[in-house]
Amino acid sequence: MHDIEPHYNWRHLYTAETDALSPFYKRTYSEIYFTNTIYNYYIHPQWDAFGSQTLYLKLLYCDYKKQFCVIELLGEWNDLLYNDIMYFYRNVIEVLMDQGIKYFILAGENILSFHADGDDYYQEWFDNIEDGWIVCLNFRDHLIQDFVRARLDYYLAFGGKFDSFNWRAYQPAQLFSVINELVMKRLNP
Repeated sequence: MHDIEPHYNWRHLYTAETDALSPFYKRTYSEIYFTNTIYNYYIHPQWDAFGSQTLYLKLLYCDYKKQFCVIELLGEWNDLLYNDIMYFYRNVIEVLMDQGIKYFILAGENILSFHADGDDYYQEWFDNIEDGWIVCLNFRDHLIQDFVRARLDYYLAFGGKFDSFNWRAYQPAQLFSVINELVMKRLNP
């Protein structure tokens, strides 16, 4: 797991550690020392910890004018044992929503498993973005099935074209436009 790096091709456009509005402002990273782990497996030092024991992320891009962000995830999303959604929502999402973000693109290729435990935080997140949306890109099939069993499909958009979406081929503004168009087609068939 230590060689899985967050997407870095947009670093010339945005870095969360230099964004004064980001929850990761002024964070420093090492390229030498690996300190964070997921179940005793070291992970690349560019991933950001936010309070969870098993889930890490990278805020890849944030556009406050267009009100969207792109977040890449790594690890195990475990609401049952570690209440990961609470840490994610309180320590990252609320900070971004306070700055006007209401469109969330979550890249999930590197999420290995999901364990559900209620939908309170998902509902709160969804309710607080009013006409915004939360899109999950490239989550594994078994995770999508777990999302459906947990009835999170009311709050999160996934499936269909979102399951095999080559998001890395786009620049952030293009990605947002394409995803927004796909969401609008779902809402207004």
